[in-house]
Amino acid sequence: MTLEKVYEPQRFEPRWAEAWIEGGYFTPPDTKQDGREVFSLVIPPPNVTGSLHIGHMLEHTEIDVTVRWHRMKGDQTLWLPGQDHAGIATQMVVERDLWEREKLTRHDLGREEFVRRVWQWKEQYGGTIIAQMKRIGDSCDWTRNRFTLDPGLSRAVRETFVRLYEKGLIYRGDYMVNWCPRCHTALSDLEVVHEETQGNLWHIRYPVKDMPGRFVTVATTRPETMLGDTAVCVHPEDERYRDLHGRTVVLPLMNREIPVITDPLADPQFGTGVVKVTPAHDPNDFEAGRRHDLPHVVVIGLDARMTDAAGPYAGLDRFEARKRVLADLEALGLLEKTEAYALSAGKCQRCKTVVEPLVSTQWFCRMKPLAEPAIRAVEDGRIRIIPESYAKTYFEWMYNIRDWCISRQLWWGHRIPAWHCADCRQVTVSREDPAACAHCGSARIGQDPDVLDTWFSSGLWPFSTLGWPDETNDFRTYYPTTLLITGFDILFFWVARMIMLGLECTGDVPFRTVYIHGLVRDAHRQKMSKTKGNTIDPLEVIEQYGTDAVRFALLRGAAPGMDIALSEERMASSRAFANKIWNAARFLFLQMERVGMDGLALESPPDAVGRPRPIAGATPLEDRWIRHRLHEAAARMDAAQRNYRYHEAADIVWTFLWDDFCDWYVEIKKLRIQQGVEARAHVETMAETFEMALRLLHPLMPFLSEELWQRLVRKGAGTPSSICIAPYPQAGDAADEEAERQFSLLQSIVTAARALRADNKVDPGARVEGWIESASADVAGLARAELAVIEALAGGAFEINPAARPTGVRRAAADFAVGLKLTGAQVDAIRARVEKRMAELEKVIASSRKQLASDSFVSRAPAHVVEGIREKLAAYEKELAGQQALLEELAQ
Repeated sequence: MTLEKVYEPQRFEPRWAEAWIEGGYFTPPDTKQDGREVFSLVIPPPNVTGSLHIGHMLEHTEIDVTVRWHRMKGDQTLWLPGQDHAGIATQMVVERDLWEREKLTRHDLGREEFVRRVWQWKEQYGGTIIAQMKRIGDSCDWTRNRFTLDPGLSRAVRETFVRLYEKGLIYRGDYMVNWCPRCHTALSDLEVVHEETQGNLWHIRYPVKDMPGRFVTVATTRPETMLGDTAVCVHPEDERYRDLHGRTVVLPLMNREIPVITDPLADPQFGTGVVKVTPAHDPNDFEAGRRHDLPHVVVIGLDARMTDAAGPYAGLDRFEARKRVLADLEALGLLEKTEAYALSAGKCQRCKTVVEPLVSTQWFCRMKPLAEPAIRAVEDGRIRIIPESYAKTYFEWMYNIRDWCISRQLWWGHRIPAWHCADCRQVTVSREDPAACAHCGSARIGQDPDVLDTWFSSGLWPFSTLGWPDETNDFRTYYPTTLLITGFDILFFWVARMIMLGLECTGDVPFRTVYIHGLVRDAHRQKMSKTKGNTIDPLEVIEQYGTDAVRFALLRGAAPGMDIALSEERMASSRAFANKIWNAARFLFLQMERVGMDGLALESPPDAVGRPRPIAGATPLEDRWIRHRLHEAAARMDAAQRNYRYHEAADIVWTFLWDDFCDWYVEIKKLRIQQGVEARAHVETMAETFEMALRLLHPLMPFLSEELWQRLVRKGAGTPSSICIAPYPQAGDAADEEAERQFSLLQSIVTAARALRADNKVDPGARVEGWIESASADVAGLARAELAVIEALAGGAFEINPAARPTGVRRAAADFAVGLKLTGAQVDAIRARVEKRMAELEKVIASSRKQLASDSFVSRAPAHVVEGIREKLAAYEKELAGQQALLEELAQ
């Protein structure tokens, strides 16, 4: 039972991480067990390319705390892990690796060989984050680990696609999409990040045909797209341009005649009221072009270079073409003016390339029919979103939802299960690979080259991982899942789509509750970023402080709806908390050895906090009090866990273990053991309380609690083999308000005595003589009964209600007063010190009052300076009153 003197978590954390998995503690059965509640949760699957970052650490800590709590409560608990194939991200990583190592592109290899290389890369490097998750103790069922490209999940993807297609919810067509020239794929609106950028608004003159000297001026932020204009537009009710209805203008540089159309697209209040219409390169113009049957002139290609339709600018990069176009317009006198203009530039979320709006043939999913039942599920309470403020955000997006572009021009991912016929040009969508066209029977068919958006397969995650579309035991037992814990940044990418697809595919919601956690920020509450240099690598700080300390530091700031400010100081103090518990265990184990205990006999750990056993015919006050506090902590912990108030859970165990158990209870038990009366009974009671406290702590600090529990407990036939499956302490019959009242009074007496020592600069190691006076028989009786405790903790000898008040200093409270006896020389020294300090305070108070009495100073000085002087003055006056009271005490 001997514990090492130094708390070194790196020695035992990896061992327990492996032991938990090998012990099968995290693997529940696949069928519902009688009498047990089911708690299930799927992990937000990290990318296969990823490694653990501090956001994962927060999310996984919160999930793990909840999962371990449910498991210890006896619930049939499943935390299902897995990884996402992360289409664009993974393909980019492998393409870069291929080029750096072999100077090859994916096109050099061909599709089949490239995909084989990606699988090879995944097997070699893709397990990094899984190994890291195991190391930090994520209590997932690793036997059920899933990957979004596993055969079972791929079958679920096909089944969903076909069902939606057969219902008319998936269609293919030419539409405006966000195109990334770097990733060479379409992007959904959610995959485009918008950044405020300082740009320009160029005003260009278009000559009106057959009206010499007449021009219309349009304003644009993208002059290179004018080469693809097929109309200019005015508002039908704008009287300024009524004479131009039905006329044409000449497109500068291209000398192509284009019509003047009337459409609400033009806003009479913006600019000149005339807008250029480029249906092939702007989403609003695309819709206007449809309304007016305008042609599409594509002047920017998929590689972001100008096409042949751009005439003399063909082959130029789009931004180089912009410079040339502007120079040529200026040379022709058609560039009327240039003005600075702030614009929101859309960029690819992955590679940060400016996206290009292009018309492309893509696959889309109709979202409004899917969104309506998903909205109702949250409105009627079948799904609860916490904090509730995010429900409003969810509704705003869902009510304004647009069709989802689900195809991606990638090679890594779920290939779209559609085959195009070379003969009849029809499309066959099938669950199985067809041998012939379903429409004409031709064998000349080829599968669509595109893959599905990664979020399509992720949207099926809560049920595809459990075996759907089959009615598996896992699916029947664990679906719908109980809870989802995730970040707000994927509320629409993932959460909303899981709700929509879950309801559509299974007829039920995918989870009952969604808890949205905040961001981890730095100590100054700044967002972490590599460019700022303020990121925290969780693996580095785990090595420095230990996993439990990092977990605890995150939990202490994890209030619902709030971001977490994580600092080195918070992690250091959390490690100090772990060290405090370690040292308490060292003391306890040493005392157990001294009284002949080779462990705490624990045949069956109690699941409720019970009353302590009497010792020598009476139950010591400290035992009654500590059990009452543990009882209260268990009740408060239950409420905190149920309401996802992780910061409160951390505060509860911190207060109980550091403040109550270590600072008060253990210190009193040291005295009891030294007294030698029933020492073994005192040690046993302390060990029993500590054992329950470790179980209370376990979900938050699993490694430390397991290590100490294993060393503390002597197992019997009914003892769990791990603390992680031991019962979680519940509030029992240990409530004892009278013990709480009495012990609180005892603490007040000791605290007052300690404060007197500190105020009067008594050497911490010196023993003092003092007195306690009270007119209350209850207080005096308690002081007499616990005098040994008071004297041990206050460091001196105290007399109760002396006949005459001794010479010394005194501190009064509501029901009692505590005094320290002083010699005449000591009184004189203190009086001199107090009088000197009072003189200093009177001088600075007078100076501050003089400043504040000056109207010229108050009117001219900054407001915060004046307020600062007022605050300091109030503090000085308060201190002076205290010094005056002490001086009066000395005079008595």
